[in-house]
Amino acid sequence: MWNEKNLFTGCVDVPLTPTGVEEAIEAGKRICNIPIDVIFTSAMIRAQMTAMLAMMQHRRKKVPIITHKESEQAHSWSQIYSEHTRKQSVPVITAWQLNERMYGELQGLNKQETAERFGKEQVHEWRRSYDMPPPNGESLAMCADRAVTYFKDQVVPQLIAGKHVMVAAHANSLRSIIMHLDKLTSQEVISLELSTGIPMLYIFKEGEFLRRGSPAGPSEASVYAYTKNLAQYRQKLDSMVQ
Repeated sequence: MWNEKNLFTGCVDVPLTPTGVEEAIEAGKRICNIPIDVIFTSAMIRAQMTAMLAMMQHRRKKVPIITHKESEQAHSWSQIYSEHTRKQSVPVITAWQLNERMYGELQGLNKQETAERFGKEQVHEWRRSYDMPPPNGESLAMCADRAVTYFKDQVVPQLIAGKHVMVAAHANSLRSIIMHLDKLTSQEVISLELSTGIPMLYIFKEGEFLRRGSPAGPSEASVYAYTKNLAQYRQKLDSMVQ
């Protein structure tokens, strides 16, 4: 909602606009035939809304459930005691390491007014350089350090175990992860633009990540035939809903 008002958002926990809700739903339709076993998202409501709304479009109709491990009591109170129900659920793991880049003293400021105050070149450098943080904020390099470390430590083991993973996060934390997956340089990543609400599909095979772009939509079966397993999963879903 702050993007709509042309304000710097960063790590302020602002929700989606109605347009953002629609984009999340459309994103979910694009991946509704792709298996999802676990979801990683940030600690911020807009990323969590995106993950939940997208998952609600999935043809398996599994329920995304946020796991609570912030305290022993929270973990205990959120236990599921039915194995059948657990199998019909998808765990959603939230992590501050996937949060948007922290914009420091720019958060809440109008972008146009900030450019007039500090100069367009200075604001552009804060926003687009790799290692120049805004006042008391994070550079993209600092954001990448936490996001990529978390991805390696928490997400990759799930992939090695054969799980299908969805990550719903933010422009800069996702740019950081894509930089790692696509082996981009610091100069290449600063020019990388990500459209909101457009999922990107990667195949994890023999320790390598193969980028397959964005699924075009549920009506195009050929889009999901990236691997034999995805094609078989699509066929299984088709037989279940007939």
